[in-house]
Amino acid sequence: QVQLVESGGGLVQPGGSLRLSCATSGRISSFLSMAWYRQAPGKQRELVARINSGGTTNYADSVKGRFTISGDNAKNTVYLQMNNLKLEDTAVYYCQTTNWGLNIYWGQGTQVTVSS
Repeated sequence: QVQLVESGGGLVQPGGSLRLSCATSGRISSFLSMAWYRQAPGKQRELVARINSGGTTNYADSVKGRFTISGDNAKNTVYLQMNNLKLEDTAVYYCQTTNWGLNIYWGQGTQVTVSS
């Protein structure tokens, strides 16, 4: 069983930055992919960013140029650097991983609130 623990959420003003962390119970290099999703109140959960085992990344159009996903194999941690945050980035952010058996695991989520 893979465990994912997110941290780094909080309250930030528009234009500010936050870095989310997702600590995994396994080596991130052993996963097929790792991703960040978010869910705002009343909306469906959506993909924010993904990084695969080869290091290829992809982003939602709404965050391109502002968010960066990266991984640290030594720390078994995946990060989401979020810059120039907007009000519409307010959501609960979830870490997700897919292993080579195509099993999917989720973290418990961390709240990000962008407000002036």
